[in-house]
Amino acid sequence: MILAKVAAGLPEAMEECLGTYGGMVWSLALRMTAGREDAEEAVQEIFIDVWKHAGRFDPAVASETTFIAMIARRRLIDRRRRQTVRPRFQRLEDHGEMAQPAAACAVEVRDEFRHVSRLLESLRPEERLVLRLALGEGCSQAVIAERTGLPMGTVKSHARRGLIRLRDLVRRAAADDTLEETPSPARKS
Repeated sequence: MILAKVAAGLPEAMEECLGTYGGMVWSLALRMTAGREDAEEAVQEIFIDVWKHAGRFDPAVASETTFIAMIARRRLIDRRRRQTVRPRFQRLEDHGEMAQPAAACAVEVRDEFRHVSRLLESLRPEERLVLRLALGEGCSQAVIAERTGLPMGTVKSHARRGLIRLRDLVRRAAADDTLEETPSPARKS
């Protein structure tokens, strides 16, 4: 029993395990990974797991081959899920400096900022303080709690309520602007 030797920590046991089951694990890794390099990394991870969990092997439940194949399968599925959740990024070529936004766009952003700042003033003082620290200064909720002396839960509540109220105020203001811009229908006499 190779896994019993691995669990006992015998120096030659992992080499024997790699020699006996390496081909099977390599075959599974090649089929379930994106390429040769990815398969090599996966095989290393799998055999590290085999080494860590060899003590859990029970010959009454399954054979060594099945035990190692199940570890390999789980590790490969986990690896695939991680890769689909976090897409691989490709390096973008450097095309020089980014173009600056048009002056008209900068004016619009500045106007919107002033408008939202005015709406922020209509929030409750504690909501306004928390949002100014979070949005204006980039403070985390933990830093805000430390600075203000408020409990973390209270900071979170003020931030959430403040953002909800601010969103509603922005929507109402946008709806009012739309109503003002819409020409009223001509009356027939």
